[in-house]
Amino acid sequence: MIKVGIIGGAGYTAGELIRLLLNHPEAEIVFINSSSNAGNKITDVHEGLYGETDLVFTDQLPLDEIDVLFFCTAHGDTKKFLDSHNVPEELRIIDLSMDYRIASPEHDFIYGLPELNRRATCKAKHVANPGCFATCIQLGLLPLAKHLMLNEDVMVNAITGSTGAGVKPGATSHFSWRNNNMSVYKAFEHQHVPEIKQSLRQLQNSFDSEIDFIPYRGDFPRGIFATIVVKTKVALEEIIRMYQEYYAKDSFTHIVDKNIDLKQVVNTNKCLIHLEKHGDKLLIISCIDNLLKGASGQAVHNMNLMFNLEETVGLRLKPSAF
Repeated sequence: MIKVGIIGGAGYTAGELIRLLLNHPEAEIVFINSSSNAGNKITDVHEGLYGETDLVFTDQLPLDEIDVLFFCTAHGDTKKFLDSHNVPEELRIIDLSMDYRIASPEHDFIYGLPELNRRATCKAKHVANPGCFATCIQLGLLPLAKHLMLNEDVMVNAITGSTGAGVKPGATSHFSWRNNNMSVYKAFEHQHVPEIKQSLRQLQNSFDSEIDFIPYRGDFPRGIFATIVVKTKVALEEIIRMYQEYYAKDSFTHIVDKNIDLKQVVNTNKCLIHLEKHGDKLLIISCIDNLLKGASGQAVHNMNLMFNLEETVGLRLKPSAF
């Protein structure tokens, strides 16, 4: 059994991670650290887990008793923790914050997008889990980058559910504001754009165009639905072949010939992609569950790869669908 520790156990991504690991046949949760909730039952916070666990939050850190440590922490906190604690040399780490997503000589974290870095992740000791928007958008673009087809600016519009803002209440996550509403935020300046560009350049070294990304807040709890427009004269049939070939060995990313919708992926670790040509414009529609494929599901996928398990273990999940 893989012995697991979790730091930052009170948020949405932690709740989903706990749910997945409780049902994972090869994993056992040893501790869930949350100093503000120490001594409280997990179900006091994650009420959807009633009847599934008697675990309690702890402020202790028995790092020598675990094989892998997940960080479900606020951005910046993982780096602070690693800088201030003695972490066992062989302990594997999966960080769901954005602290180590950008490659640097100062750290050895692998960017954990399995559809891009599967082989490196299998050998990694430290993995930086991608951002949710970044995951959805990259999966829509990677096959084009592989074929050196991204030579102009890329237009992206994507809408995310309210859980993307985190569990802490705020003005734009308040039900009375969010319900029956929609708004743009961080236009052209979203924090996930640098990691998207990094991945595209990994496949297409010449890529120096802009990602013109307009994020939207949606009036639903979870999911990301992205539309991407790229100019190309390549025939749709050839593009579909490129995508099918690129994702042929991936268990969670699927090319769908019919139009897709969000409910087909919510509560799963899947990414669905639909492709259309309109003149010389290629429309790419990509959708994921922001808490699973965009966070905790992908983190468990990375854990499976790091411990040489079949990648779908613990992740065969039914979509909400209706």
